[in-house]
Amino acid sequence: MKRNGWKVSIAHLTIRPASSRTPLNTLFPKQSSVADHYRNILCVRADNMGDVIMSSPAFRALKETYRCRITLLTSGAGSVIAPYLECIDDVIVADLPWVKTNGGNAAALLSLAEEIRKRNFDAGIVFTVYSQSSLPAAMLLFMAGVPVRAAYARENPYDLINRWAPDHEPYDTIRHQVRRDLDLVASLGAHADNERLELKMKEQDEESLLKKLNQRDIDLHSPYIILHPGVSEVKREYPAERWIAAGKLLAQEYKLPLLVTGSATESELAGRIAEGIGMNALSIAGMLTIGEFIWLVNGARCVVSVNTGTIHIAAAIQTPTVVLYAQTNPQHTPWQSPHEILSFSIPEKLKSRNTIIGYVNQKLYTTDIPFPQPQQILSAVAKLIEK
Repeated sequence: MKRNGWKVSIAHLTIRPASSRTPLNTLFPKQSSVADHYRNILCVRADNMGDVIMSSPAFRALKETYRCRITLLTSGAGSVIAPYLECIDDVIVADLPWVKTNGGNAAALLSLAEEIRKRNFDAGIVFTVYSQSSLPAAMLLFMAGVPVRAAYARENPYDLINRWAPDHEPYDTIRHQVRRDLDLVASLGAHADNERLELKMKEQDEESLLKKLNQRDIDLHSPYIILHPGVSEVKREYPAERWIAAGKLLAQEYKLPLLVTGSATESELAGRIAEGIGMNALSIAGMLTIGEFIWLVNGARCVVSVNTGTIHIAAAIQTPTVVLYAQTNPQHTPWQSPHEILSFSIPEKLKSRNTIIGYVNQKLYTTDIPFPQPQQILSAVAKLIEK
């Protein structure tokens, strides 16, 4: 399908101009002056849990190619998933001032640079979405004396990024985030045999989950559906009254328990939705650890969620997912897993002031799409369950 001269795939995974795609050797020019073997690598992914999960195939490619030790530098929110990624050996937790977190200050940044210096990394790789700049993180690595620094950048970073991958997104092409990250490490010669998302599941988490839910008379050995309404940004919200209407349809059609999930801060919303649905609906928001939640998602017949970290957990364990997808970033759909996407537009007043995101909005999101109807959610769930 063509839109404004661009080719757009159905799942929003690849967008490219009508001309042929830029060759990989043009995207990643060879820089032979830098060492091509690494034993101790720092991966910088300073965002949320879902972002870390999407970068994990690239981490695994580095691990498989170089048999190296990998340390992840990420935010407090991103760090919770690290114990469930087998390719990660260690974690440095820091909320950096150029990422949407609770901040950080100059003294903490200098201390972080010193901590990185002490660890004697021989390479650092900065992972970003196309609307972010890698330069602040690259400067941190430069200050810490990390000798090889790889990242995407639009402008020529000269010595700041000595393994520079010129960033052609989103103006020439848009790749899924997983592919973007895999292409970055491929510029260092790293490749993975398996490019799927994967999470480690721990037996003790399953045992503690069963114990907690038995106390609420929930039998995980019987089929159930998960509803996950909580988001970190208002612009990605799907209205509570529509969740309730969709939940009633699902309960009526399938006669299965509907477990409404979320964090402790989302428990009021989850409780309101479960109460509104009534029959067979129960809120368990705030009850579970991330490891327990992974097991819960693993056992579900289907997950219905907004576009948040939950959909990437579901993708990693191949649980069918219906995504209520606010049109924020076309890179973040579920990767190589069964899913249905129901898109909707963001209100104008909530759209990002980032000019790169604005460019994508003008190219891809020109048609106003209303919130999905509850009947559409029921139909999407039916497609996945029947498969």
